[in-house]
Amino acid sequence: MTTELVVLKTTDIDRLLTRVAQEIVDRHRGAENLLLIGIRTGGVFLADRIKAKILSIEGADIPRGDLDITLYRDDWTRISHQPIVQKTELPFSLDGKQVILVDDVLFTGRTVRAAMDALIDFGRPDRIELAVLVDRGHRELPIEANYVGKYIETIHDTMVNVYLKENAGRDEVAVTAT
Repeated sequence: MTTELVVLKTTDIDRLLTRVAQEIVDRHRGAENLLLIGIRTGGVFLADRIKAKILSIEGADIPRGDLDITLYRDDWTRISHQPIVQKTELPFSLDGKQVILVDDVLFTGRTVRAAMDALIDFGRPDRIELAVLVDRGHRELPIEANYVGKYIETIHDTMVNVYLKENAGRDEVAVTAT
């Protein structure tokens, strides 16, 4: 039997992203030299929202890109023998920039490792930071987020599902146990 418990709703997600955006601006003392890069798919939508919040807070329109990591994953052959590669859009130089990678959930750290590998193929940023909506623990790699919306304790076998209105029609974070 599968059960799903909603742990964050629309207003919770909005509040958490506002806090993350404010932390980014505070830590960087503004938005100069920053780039936001969303990891496909959920990170792209969240990066758009963070960008809008930083624009509202700081009045700065931060450049934003999309990163597909499909061929950088260490498990892509387990997922599919014919992976679906989406478009990476980085219409700017990464060299010397402060890059903030954005993703929906931080779990094992393998997605972030793949994203960093991919980024390095596009340039040499001065710094790479990580912003996530949910950190659920259970790392397999020594990776930690710089900006976290919410820490949600889970057991290893549960799923954390992030539903965003841009692709799911609603904003919710749910924990699913089998």
